[in-house]
Amino acid sequence: MAPSTDTPDLAVVVPVRNEMLNVGPLIAEIVDALKNGGSFEMIFVDDGSDDETLNTLTELMSEHATLRVLHHEKSMGQSAAIASGVKAARAAVIATLDGDGQNDPADLPLLLDKFEEVDKGPIDFLLVTGHRTKRRDTAIKRLSSRIANRIRSGLLNDRTPDTGCGLKVFTRAAFMDMPRFDHMHRYLPALMIRRGGRSVSMPVNHRPRERGTSNYGTLDRLWVGISDLMGVMWLLRRASKPDVEEIEADVNS
Repeated sequence: MAPSTDTPDLAVVVPVRNEMLNVGPLIAEIVDALKNGGSFEMIFVDDGSDDETLNTLTELMSEHATLRVLHHEKSMGQSAAIASGVKAARAAVIATLDGDGQNDPADLPLLLDKFEEVDKGPIDFLLVTGHRTKRRDTAIKRLSSRIANRIRSGLLNDRTPDTGCGLKVFTRAAFMDMPRFDHMHRYLPALMIRRGGRSVSMPVNHRPRERGTSNYGTLDRLWVGISDLMGVMWLLRRASKPDVEEIEADVNS
């Protein structure tokens, strides 16, 4: 099937690496979750997988006209994969979710409804993010995440209980206006607030990983998280939000 040339209402961006067993079921769930809504495109970004993820995605393109596939020759990290997907998106509104199957695509319409119903300022200054109230992870991962979220929230004051949740909705214009760096996807609420916007959280489902293995470890997240946090604190301190007014020409002069 040839992809539609019409501009879709929504782009669902999914970063994946070595998830050949998960991409097929995940695509089917996304399609089912969004079938009663507006038009959408799915952008799966293969971040240098060394298994059959890319081949599996390529084969699935013949079954799903809304599926687009991007490929990084070597792994650049989840934030880089998300950035590649957002940059390539044709839609103005972006939804993201992780590629391991732990985020529930059935929550996408809920986040999109929340994104549309919040009526305080332009949508380019709004981020809606999921909050995994009942995480289905190991005890050590839940504990380390809880500690990290408390430290991050206290230092950044981003008023977001779970920035690590992959389920997020925002506009392409907002993302393209943010500074980009490795692991930035975990700091989108703070970066949105930095540019004068706000972040709204809502409870979402979380599922155990059923297929494949995690690409992340607890200790490596801890050490990079410390340096990332210091960098984001520096960005927040240096932020400026000027009130910009465009002057119209006086046609009578």
